[in-house]
Amino acid sequence: MHERTRARRQAMNILYQREITGDAASEIVANGTYSTENGEPSEFCLSLIAGVESHQDEIDGALSQISEHWTVPRMPLVDRNILRLATYEILFVEDIPASVSINEAVEMAKVFGGDDSSKFVNGVLGKLAEMHSSSEGEEASENG
Repeated sequence: MHERTRARRQAMNILYQREITGDAASEIVANGTYSTENGEPSEFCLSLIAGVESHQDEIDGALSQISEHWTVPRMPLVDRNILRLATYEILFVEDIPASVSINEAVEMAKVFGGDDSSKFVNGVLGKLAEMHSSSEGEEASENG
């Protein structure tokens, strides 16, 4: 398994644990109460967790806007955290192509989610990437 794939899976697990326990992800990491199945959290994992936590309102707002008939709290817990991770990458991490973030999220949904999770995750993130790329194009033309 690639290092970034492993880091994303661990980040998703820690974000999932955060929702179950109510503890901040930073506390989970500091206390070492996370699963060590994927080893110690890498710098990439820690940056994903911190990014999702610091931008969660924006991330959840974007997900609410895109997902038809689904509020973020109504989404299955695993799907919600996979979507948050990928949304963070698409909106805030410039050196990762959206297609990579989407592919990684779909693969995680196949492993950790329900029967329809991968289709749901793919559909939501596809819309997000499309909207994000068109808004970036508008900004570039306004600034150019």
